[in-house]
Amino acid sequence: MAAAANPAAWSSERLGEPKRPVGLTVFANATIITADAGFSVAEAMAIDGDRILAVGTLEEVRAAVPDTATILDAGGRTILPGFIEPHMHFFPIAMLSRMENVGALECGSVDDVIARMGLLASQAAPGNWVMGRQFDPSLQDGPDVLTRDMLDPVTGDVPVFIFNASLHIAYCNTAALTIAGLDASTPDPDGAAFGRNADGSLNGVMQGGAAFSQVMVHNLAAMALDDVPTACKHVCDRANEVGITTFCDQATGGFQGPNELAAFKAFSESGHMTARLRYSLFDALESHWDSGDVNVSFGTGNAFARATGWKIVSDGSNQGRTGLQREPYLGREDRGLAYVAADDLKEKVTRRAKQGWQVVVHANGDQAIDNALDAFEAAFEAGAPRHMRHRIEHCSILHDEQIARIKEMNLSPSFLIGHVHYWGQAFRDEIFGPEKASLLGRAKSVQQAGIPWTMHSDEPVSEMGPLRCIENAVTRRMWKAPDHRLNGDECVTVEEAILSLTRVAAWQCHSDHEVGSLEPGKLADFVILEKDPRKVPEDEIGSIRVLETWSAGRKVFSAGVNE
Repeated sequence: MAAAANPAAWSSERLGEPKRPVGLTVFANATIITADAGFSVAEAMAIDGDRILAVGTLEEVRAAVPDTATILDAGGRTILPGFIEPHMHFFPIAMLSRMENVGALECGSVDDVIARMGLLASQAAPGNWVMGRQFDPSLQDGPDVLTRDMLDPVTGDVPVFIFNASLHIAYCNTAALTIAGLDASTPDPDGAAFGRNADGSLNGVMQGGAAFSQVMVHNLAAMALDDVPTACKHVCDRANEVGITTFCDQATGGFQGPNELAAFKAFSESGHMTARLRYSLFDALESHWDSGDVNVSFGTGNAFARATGWKIVSDGSNQGRTGLQREPYLGREDRGLAYVAADDLKEKVTRRAKQGWQVVVHANGDQAIDNALDAFEAAFEAGAPRHMRHRIEHCSILHDEQIARIKEMNLSPSFLIGHVHYWGQAFRDEIFGPEKASLLGRAKSVQQAGIPWTMHSDEPVSEMGPLRCIENAVTRRMWKAPDHRLNGDECVTVEEAILSLTRVAAWQCHSDHEVGSLEPGKLADFVILEKDPRKVPEDEIGSIRVLETWSAGRKVFSAGVNE
């Protein structure tokens, strides 16, 4: 990974010629949704190099630019600010793509997953591990766990490791536990747990990174990237294909260590970066960040890669039943896991907020949200600045009194809207019950309270796709019960959903001065869509085609239409 900082690794010889900005160009005959303060709609826009020069009627725009401008007819199509993905995981996207996808879209049942692992184990070369990803028993038929007793009969002595889709839980067979030297005497790490049989022996289920990392450390090859520049370009290409021009890595260092910062810097300076990156340092690596060996603080970087946040993961995954709840899960006695004790969370939030960071706290369960709110309150009482747009990530199960506290403290939530779409039925019928499930992803209530909010994919938890997210927020229809909405009172308007992934997301990511709306002086980051999301049936928004994506005045993606 250290070699990724070598400029030669990012050369055009390796990655191809970088895209170049266009000259003075007017996009005419378009529906331009500017996402400005008035949500105005224009018909023309002029750009030159990486900046927007003018937006308005064609007459107004042509009057504002020289006659030498190139005029492009947009054919009546819709132009929006480039979408902003407020929460994804940069290097995990690159790494996990190499592992076998055994998620619900590929394997309908737990038995299918076991069969797939058995087949791969039978084909594995001596000494190799079999690695899987996206497993989620809340979406796949069968038991709600995957144990070593279920895997061993088909995988034998081949070590097997599978990530849950949430990345908060993992599963392995006996061969992997043996290599890691883990057994009944192994204690549970702080803020994590090993699943156990009645006799105390490990069952192969690992809850929390502090548990499953004890197995993964014995298979570092699975986490390594031989070609970091190509992997980085792949992630940008994935984003550009769905219209994303800015994304936020919310756990930097978590998978490749502090050298991720060197890769981001080299990539941003190479000319090949086609989506802007805002990133939050992963608190679990605080000893590295505090050592003095890494010189990074809020605002470190440039227009393409910049440090903005400090990410703290306070609990687990609700669908994995490790999110920390006020009351036990439906039909169970457990309330999930606190990855960070409440008093420790107060200390962490206070220290980082007083250092000038935007503090970003992952909190899924309602008790975890209580703890996060208490921590921010303690930080402000200790003199931490209130203007840093501190965030609560996922903010999944949200009560009215918590919304009031968020408003009072000027905090900002970002919702994993795929919770509603992909997992809604499971939350309603199996995990929480209808009453508590109705508190999931309360975007409309937050909107009505006057709180800025965004939504995100958390890829690789769910796939990046702003138009899919907009549809999910507008319809709240459930994947496994498409004729039903999960609490339709929380449906937002198309305009509100668009703003959450453009203007508001830019604000939340401390980038509203440069992106998030199509206004003169801002960077020329925009997307051209085949149809206007406001004018199609709500259940067709996610199917609208992205025709072109532009970053800094460069066309970085084209669907090939009219070319």
